[in-house]
Amino acid sequence: MAKKRGQKKDASKMGQVRIIGGDWRGRKLPVLSSDGLRPTSDRVRETLFNWLQFEIAGANCLDVFAGSGALGLEALSRGAKATTFLELSVPAVKQLQANLATLKANNAQVIQGDSLQWLESRSDKGGAENFDVIFMDPPFHQGLMQKTVDKLFITGIVSSEQSERPAWLYLEQEKELAWPRLPEGWSCYREKMTSQVRFGVFKRDI
Repeated sequence: MAKKRGQKKDASKMGQVRIIGGDWRGRKLPVLSSDGLRPTSDRVRETLFNWLQFEIAGANCLDVFAGSGALGLEALSRGAKATTFLELSVPAVKQLQANLATLKANNAQVIQGDSLQWLESRSDKGGAENFDVIFMDPPFHQGLMQKTVDKLFITGIVSSEQSERPAWLYLEQEKELAWPRLPEGWSCYREKMTSQVRFGVFKRDI
């Protein structure tokens, strides 16, 4: 996920993220370490990608509020066709681009900017590109989840009912919050909670 808006990053402080499975299994990559950057934990990612183990290969993925890029990188490692990363922080974007270069990943693009504004801009383009799997882990305590979900579903970028692949939406948020309202016809497929977060996968009902 992305840093809190307006919060400065100290590029000298580094952590790491480990890819859990796939072609890059076990690879450890440097990531910025700050209070505003909260990469999805190994345990949560392992659970998530177990849920989606038959959906990732060949999928076109979108990682909203990408931050370290842990979710999108995991998808690429497990055979996603492509991943688009959205991230506001310039230092985080540069680190993610460096990690993609290290991995020689040529099927990814990193877009620096505000995720909400990017989604807003896509609503004027008639869903020129569709995504099969969308990861959404906005900064906590900023009330961004419902706003982002609302904008996502007016863009036309979620794979339609007529597409060859079903669309999947991953949400990660504060443990104490109820899930955001989704459009009619969408429901929770799987969900779990840790001591701090609530995470779940949603799909369109058949």
